[in-house]
This record gives sequence, structure tokens and C-alpha cells, in this order.
Amino acid sequence: MEDKTRIELEAAAFRRLVAHLQERTDVQNIDLMNLAGFCRNCLSRWYREEAAKKGIEIPDPKAREVVYGMPYEEWKAKYQQEASADQKKAFEKASPKHG
Repeated sequence: MEDKTRIELEAAAFRRLVAHLQERTDVQNIDLMNLAGFCRNCLSRWYREEAAKKGIEIPDPKAREVVYGMPYEEWKAKYQQEASADQKKAFEKASPKHG
């Protein structure tokens, strides 16, 4: 497979992942962290870090908006729920270095 085609497929898969996460507002970031070891904030940070490698500075709020589909504060107000004690306990066990 040519590099151009591979990159296009990877970009399309990224866009589908982001769209899926934007649709699944019922899935909390702590759920993602506990099950997969990453969350929407991680994805937006990776996006920002990859841009920086190309000399492109993207402020964290703008990178998060790419992933959340809206400003992060708006998403939190609409969809974020308080983590349960069980979720917090699982997070501490599974992801002690995440911050």
C-alpha cells in the first residue's frame, strides 16, 4: 500500500473514531480510561502533540474542540457526570499515572 493511501485510511479511521466518541456522550472519560487506558482528553492531547511535531501550535482548548465537537466546558456541562466511587476506585487501580 502506498504511503498516501495508508495516511488517508488512517485519517479516515481517526475521523470515524472522533465521530463515534462525539455520538456516544453517554460514555464518560473515566469509563474509557478504566477500560482502554485513554480518553477524549488523551486523544486531543495526542492530536496537539502531533501538530507540534510539524511546527503547528494548537491550543489545548482548540484540540479538545476537535475531539469533543464543541468547547470542552460546554461538553462537560451537557454530558459529564460525577464519577461513582466504583469508577474512581477502578481508575486509581488501573491508571495511577494518568493526569
